Amino acid sequence: MIKSYLINNSHKHASKWLVLAIDVSITIFNFFLAYVIRFGITLDFNLTNMLYQLPVMAGLATLSFLMIGSYKGVVRHTGMRDAYNLFLSVTVLIALTGGIMLSSRAFLITELLNIPVSIICIHYMLNIITLTTSRLIFKYCYYYVKSKIGENSRILIYGAGDSGLITLAAITNDSNRALSVFGFIDDNPQKKGKTINGIKVYASNSLTQSFITKNNIKEVVVSIPHISKKRLSEISDELLKLPVKVKIIPAVNDWIDGKLEISQIKEIQIEDLLERAPINMENQNIKKELTNKVILITGAAGSIGSEIVRQAAYYSYKNLILVDQAESALYDLQQELLSKGVTNFVPIVADIRDHQRMETIFEKFRPNMVFHAAAYKHVPLMESNPCEAIKINVLGTRRLADLSSQYGVDKFVFVSTDKAVNPTNVMGATKRVAEMYIKCLHKTSKTKFITTRFGNVLGSNGSVIPLFKKQIQKGGPLTVTHKDVTRFFMTIPEASQLVIEAGTMGNGGEIFIFDMGESVKIFDLAKKMIRLSGLSYPNDIDIKITGLRPGEKLYEELLADTENTLPTYHKKIMISKFDDNDCASVKDKIDDLCIMNLFNQDHQIVGKLKEIVPEYISNNSTFESIDKFNMDTIKAKSKVLV
Repeated sequence: MIKSYLINNSHKHASKWLVLAIDVSITIFNFFLAYVIRFGITLDFNLTNMLYQLPVMAGLATLSFLMIGSYKGVVRHTGMRDAYNLFLSVTVLIALTGGIMLSSRAFLITELLNIPVSIICIHYMLNIITLTTSRLIFKYCYYYVKSKIGENSRILIYGAGDSGLITLAAITNDSNRALSVFGFIDDNPQKKGKTINGIKVYASNSLTQSFITKNNIKEVVVSIPHISKKRLSEISDELLKLPVKVKIIPAVNDWIDGKLEISQIKEIQIEDLLERAPINMENQNIKKELTNKVILITGAAGSIGSEIVRQAAYYSYKNLILVDQAESALYDLQQELLSKGVTNFVPIVADIRDHQRMETIFEKFRPNMVFHAAAYKHVPLMESNPCEAIKINVLGTRRLADLSSQYGVDKFVFVSTDKAVNPTNVMGATKRVAEMYIKCLHKTSKTKFITTRFGNVLGSNGSVIPLFKKQIQKGGPLTVTHKDVTRFFMTIPEASQLVIEAGTMGNGGEIFIFDMGESVKIFDLAKKMIRLSGLSYPNDIDIKITGLRPGEKLYEELLADTENTLPTYHKKIMISKFDDNDCASVKDKIDDLCIMNLFNQDHQIVGKLKEIVPEYISNNSTFESIDKFNMDTIKAKSKVLV
């Protein structure tokens, strides 16, 4: 019954008038106690005077508490600010009492209000001690009873610094769950064995299976501000071996009104471990470039395109033209922008392959910058549908680039992929052809054509991480194509900002390569995601090796064999330098490719792709037969020459 009452009424607070009444009662009792302390238990003092002074003291106490408002604090959340308010109230009370006493003596009002100075001083000290102590007693009794009667979850806080103390306060003040902090964990050996707010600090090597089991620890909250990805990964690797939930506090900038709330402490996600540098929106280069510009973004409702829209909307642009053929996704983006107060944008449902439609858009809005993020990018699907990959990735890009040149666009930024490097699949090869075309077009156009190239982005459509999450929810198994397959990862906000910044620094003709950090082994990623879900591999969820998909590589590359890089002022953006192609020949072959594509003959058009991109060698694909035929032809010609 008591348990039910606590759960159902945990959100309710004691009436402030009840708190005021209790405080005044304590103050009156302390006044009597001051006389007892001063004159002894024999009560050798004028009892009549004291009884006359008690109601006066009650009135003065009520007045002082009302003036300061110390009774308004929530008792269960008593903190330093509440203690300070009590101190101010008691100080005002002694000032009022002293004023009454001096006035009585000076004007000979009545001897009844002649309170001894010693009584006033004793009363002052008693009030400071008992009022503060009573609040703390009520607070800790509440949490003690709640933890004993309710379902108590014992927590360790990893990090005994200022952030750890803030986390402790957030957990302690939570009224919806019965939580108790058992201890702190800290890497600093000098803190080992010490206590903070009565809670012991343990060394990081104390985190063992027996320690967790013995002390019935349910959760560990990592509370280290500005922790590096590498250090967080090391800590999580150790914690995930233990039978506990691992949680993390958000970055300080994400706290609500500068205050950490218990609702913000979330279970650690794989994105937290792969997270890269935070994005700084106060970028003067981007601000200067986008100010008062009409910006057209294709694929605006996609993963990268929509984030480019969000970041561009931060700056003082003139107009945003959002183009996408996905109606529902574009509608969702429209509603999101409107909810944020962004109004100067135009959402347009259009297919970039439709030259007439796109020309109408260019003629009407006259964009200054184009960010081309529209593409087909799923490797296995495009391996089965090469005609569609060419329509969007080659023909669509060519038409968009031609229109940009025709209508005098200042800069055209093309979002490419690491799969365009030494391609082994149709998707990568079509993106490489698009790169080649816009580089050639740059030589004869006033428009500055810029290419950006990077790998996988966390949480994007088709990313392996959302797939693993769905498979875990279904109970597994997780599917990995090969035990040794690796990939680079970058967050969507970071990739999008680097695309925008590369566009600002580009002079045209460059291929900008993004620093993707270290590659991640997908098999290890799968195991870590299983552990993050509170499960174990292979006991709870297994991992199934399915074999490389058509066109898939074991390792992704960002540079082709014939390429090298030059640095830029941005440490994460490099410029690729590669051998120039015969642009006249490249354009002719691309024209032929687009004409051949009309006949939907997969092997013929893929053969043409390989002619345009000689380094394109199919892997685990039906198109490997074309490579074999080409190789046999080369050998036959060699024999004839011999």
